[in-house]
Parts: sequence; structure tokens; C-alpha cells
Amino acid sequence: MSLLENIDKNNIPKHIAIIMDGNGRWAKKRNMPRTFGHKEGTKRVIEIVETSYKLGIKSLSLYAFSTENWKRPEEEISKLMELLVYYIRSQLKIIMKNNIKINVLGDISALPQFVQDEINTALSKTKDNDKMILNIGLNYGGRSEIVNATKLIHKDIESGKLKIEELDEEKFKDYLYTRYQDELDLLIRPSGELRVSNFLLYQLAYSEFWFSDVLWPDFDEEVLYEAIIDFQKRNRRFGGVNA
Repeated sequence: MSLLENIDKNNIPKHIAIIMDGNGRWAKKRNMPRTFGHKEGTKRVIEIVETSYKLGIKSLSLYAFSTENWKRPEEEISKLMELLVYYIRSQLKIIMKNNIKINVLGDISALPQFVQDEINTALSKTKDNDKMILNIGLNYGGRSEIVNATKLIHKDIESGKLKIEELDEEKFKDYLYTRYQDELDLLIRPSGELRVSNFLLYQLAYSEFWFSDVLWPDFDEEVLYEAIIDFQKRNRRFGGVNA
């Protein structure tokens, strides 16, 4: 019996973020190169995006490549870029059919030109879709996002588009990569690591955290259901008290 039957369809998190971790360790356990794990992990992306869409999740944020990932071997980075392009090309028709909008978290200007071209094509084609937003973290860092937002705010204040008196927490969110999206309800991290790794630092303020020892290439829809069921058991008070 699938865990799907135990999910309260009226209490689905609107925004879920996942730190896709464990590809390298998954491959190492099988005496395979790390790139083999990344390739298998791409299959999980396809499955989890499809499952999230069917559940009615409004925003799904996936941490694909961080600002710190540039420290990895050049061959591994190159393979990650190729897999990203493969994913976009192979899934774009389905993404369009399902009315999913692709949004990038991060600064893609540092990515190879062929990757930028593929991303920009996907952004353009899906910009009017409104069934679900698929946020992909690419060259992303939570601290960098906050610094970038601060610079944009300063620019708008200098130009007169924004008055300093108008700036509050809600207005600040308009300068983040997740602008105009629902609050982040649930952060999921597989692979046994217990940290957020510089992902969505501002958005995490009142998110629920869910950690699992499952490595990302083994993270299927049933594990996602398990996370959502646990989320639905939480008492979210947002700083208040029980009624």
C-alpha cells in the first residue's frame, strides 16, 4: 500500500525545497564514478517533479549546483552541466504540457555559454506557465542571494523607485529569487547530513526541516510522501501558542 493514501490532500505544503545530496556516495558504494551517481540522481529529479505536480505543490525548489560546488573536480562539474542540459532538453515538452514554470535561483552568468543558452530558452518558453514553479538552484548561495537583494534595493532607493520607509520584511522578499512565491513550508535533506548548506537562508525562517539517511538516487515518491506525512503532523505556531 502506498503512503499516498495517508496524505491529507487539504494540507499539502505549498512550497518544498530539497537539497539533493548523496549522489557521489551512492556511486562509491557501487564502485562507480561519482558522475554515475549524478546521472542516476537526474532520474529522481524527473520523478519528484512529476510527483510534486500531481500533489498540487505550488513551488518546488531543487538545489542543483551551489556557489561552493566549483571546488569539485573539473570533470565532475562538466558532467553536471551536461546532465542539466540533458534534463532541460528531455523534459521541456512535458514541463510545457503540465504548465510548469522554470525559475532559476542563482547567478547563471558564470555557467558555460551552452548551458546559459539552454536555460534562457527554457525560461522564455515557460515564463507564462502557472500550474507549478520549478526553482532550480544553479551557482546559488543563500548568503549571495541576500547580498544581491541588498544591492538591488540600494539601486532602487538611489533611483527613487523605493523609499527607505517602505522597506520591510515583505518588501525585502520581492528582491529574492523566490519573489512572489509562497513561503517555504518544508526543507528536505536526504543523505544523512544535518545542515542547510547555504540554501534559501532567508526563506527558511519558519520552514519545517525533514532529514533522511536515504541517498538522493534512492529518493523516490514514497520517501517524499513520508516527508509530507511527517510535515502534516507538525504543530506550526509561527512564534505563537496553541489555541
